Amino acid sequence: MSDGADPRAAEAGASKPWRPTLYRPPWWLKGGHAQTLAGKLFKPKPDLDLRRERLDTPDGDFIDLDFMPEPQSPRPIVLVLHGLEGSARRSYVLTMLAALEAQGLWGVGLNFRSCSGEPNRTTRFYHSGETGDLAHVLAMLAKRFPGRPMGAVGFSLGGNALLKYLGEVGGSEGAPLGAAAAISVPFDLSAGARMLEKGLMGRLYTFYFMRMLHRKTSLKREILRDAVDVDAVLRTKTLRAFDELATAPLHGFAGAEDYYARSSSAGFIDHIRVPTLLLHSLDDPFLPAHAVPKDAVGRNPVLTGVFTRHGGHVGFIGGGRPLRPRPWAEGEAARFLAHHLGTTTSP
Repeated sequence: MSDGADPRAAEAGASKPWRPTLYRPPWWLKGGHAQTLAGKLFKPKPDLDLRRERLDTPDGDFIDLDFMPEPQSPRPIVLVLHGLEGSARRSYVLTMLAALEAQGLWGVGLNFRSCSGEPNRTTRFYHSGETGDLAHVLAMLAKRFPGRPMGAVGFSLGGNALLKYLGEVGGSEGAPLGAAAAISVPFDLSAGARMLEKGLMGRLYTFYFMRMLHRKTSLKREILRDAVDVDAVLRTKTLRAFDELATAPLHGFAGAEDYYARSSSAGFIDHIRVPTLLLHSLDDPFLPAHAVPKDAVGRNPVLTGVFTRHGGHVGFIGGGRPLRPRPWAEGEAARFLAHHLGTTTSP
């Protein structure tokens, strides 16, 4: 169902069904590219008092977490996962953290390895299907805050990793998450990589990501030189080439296509067993519309699929005035999570 909820998506774990609000893009901002760029350039950046904490990993590396101020009374915890080459300090994550707070939830931002402003210590980086670090962080939070309901929300790459994790744990006893939300997920990584290789805008998006990936590779040249051909990696011009020469060998895949096949979240959707909201625009320039697994979402009764005609990639800007944009997806995800985690301040 465009610009609203998929009517086949069923409610799980709540006495009253959750309903999305209708997304209406402003008349002056309807294209997928326009929404994507507006989401990056014009989305509000709340001034939040975040506290950074470093968490050691079992393999001798580290993960940095950004905590919202701890509330006086216990609240459900929601972990927020950013997208490719993002961080927990990007505007969309800050917007999400503020929206969670407005709904009576306590947000924690996860910075994937190498994304907190400091290179990580080991040869590996992070990738779309890496769920070990997510599981490690969730286990820490569950141990430190026993009895608290926990949820998670992921954007783009972070959303893909979150859905894969949910599919992996399925209905396992003791699974830590009670609800989840994923926004602008690249459900089929190979299809997304192909799309970013086409057209002027695809090449511009790719150039943006490659510049940052090359910079990180250069910073870790000495660590990486025995694991990959660093000079060849620095010559790559597409995400697929980078994944072939860096992501795959550094993380145990046979190549880029093996990485995409084993990490794409579309293959894990059937196994998700906790209430999960999927927000995705069919004009997302990072994934062709035919690769959005709407049928699989409709088959799983714990999933709520909201597939809109407009919204771009992590855009979903609303509002009637160009100088006063109003984010939509972050607020919807916060409402959904509050509804299922037992705390809500608005209908």
